[in-house]
Amino acid sequence: MGNYFFKPAPPPSLSEPWREINWGERQSALKSVQDYKPRIKGQHLRILLHGPVGAGKSSFINSVISVLEVKMRTLAVTESTSTDCCTKKYTTYKIQKGSPDAFYPLVLNDMSGVKNGTRRNRKIHVKDVTRLMKGHVKDGYTFNPECKISKDDQHYNTSPTVNDKVHVLVSVIDASKVSLMSHEVLEVMLDIREEAKELGIPHVAILTQIDQACPEIQKDIKNVYRSIKLREKMEQFSVNSGIPLNSIFPVKNYHDEIDLNGDVDSLILSALRSIINIGEDFLNRKNT
Repeated sequence: MGNYFFKPAPPPSLSEPWREINWGERQSALKSVQDYKPRIKGQHLRILLHGPVGAGKSSFINSVISVLEVKMRTLAVTESTSTDCCTKKYTTYKIQKGSPDAFYPLVLNDMSGVKNGTRRNRKIHVKDVTRLMKGHVKDGYTFNPECKISKDDQHYNTSPTVNDKVHVLVSVIDASKVSLMSHEVLEVMLDIREEAKELGIPHVAILTQIDQACPEIQKDIKNVYRSIKLREKMEQFSVNSGIPLNSIFPVKNYHDEIDLNGDVDSLILSALRSIINIGEDFLNRKNT
C-alpha cells in the first residue's frame, strides 16, 4: 500500500488574539464614552449608518443606546427578517445621559438600506447620501428610489451648520453575508465611499451577526479576535470595500436578549470609542 499524507485542517481559533479587548473593564470603557466632549461647546458628533438591507443598522443603533443608557432599548424599528428595509426615513437618534433633558454629544443617523436596483436608482441613492453627508437633508425625509431630494422639498436644508453635517460614515455589514454581497450593492457602497473621501469624511465599518457567522464566537464571544474565520471575512471585506482592516469593527447586536451582557457591551463600546476618536479627529481638523 502507498503512503497517504493528509494535511490537517487548520484550527478554528488562534492561540492568541490579534486585537486586544479589555473584557473585564466595561465600566471604564463606558466612562470614557460618558466623558467625551467635543472641543467646541454645543457641537455634537453626527454618525451616519448605511449598508445593505437587513445588515443590522437599526439593531446596532438600539444596541448602542442600550449600552449607554444601561437598559435595553428598542427605539429604532427592526424586523425579524431581512427581506425588506424597515427604515424608510432619515432618522436621528439622540441618547439620553442621566436626566431626560441631558444627552450625549453624539447622534446616530439611520437611513434606508442599499439594495439591488437599476443603475438610475443606485445613482439617486448615492446623490441622496451625498446630500445627507453635506447636511442638506432634514430629519424625517422619506427616501425615493425614483428621484433625489430637490431644493424645493420641505426636508431640504439650504443652510446646514456643522452639526447638520455627517462627521463619520459607518458601513454596517452582516458578517455571514460578506461573500454573498452582490456587485450592485458593493458598487453603491464604493461610490458612497468615494463621495465621503471627497468631503474628507472618515469611513469605517461595523460587522454584525458575528456569532451567526462563526460557531466559535457563538460559543464564546471572547473568541472574536481568535477566530480565523472572522479574520478572513474581515480581510475579504477590507479588500472589497477599500476600508483598512483597522477601521473594521466586529460586534454582536442585541437581538433576543432581555438583559445586558458585559462581554457584548465591551465589544460595542470598543467599536464606539474608535468611531468617536476617528470622528473627533475629523472635527478638530475642520475647526483648525
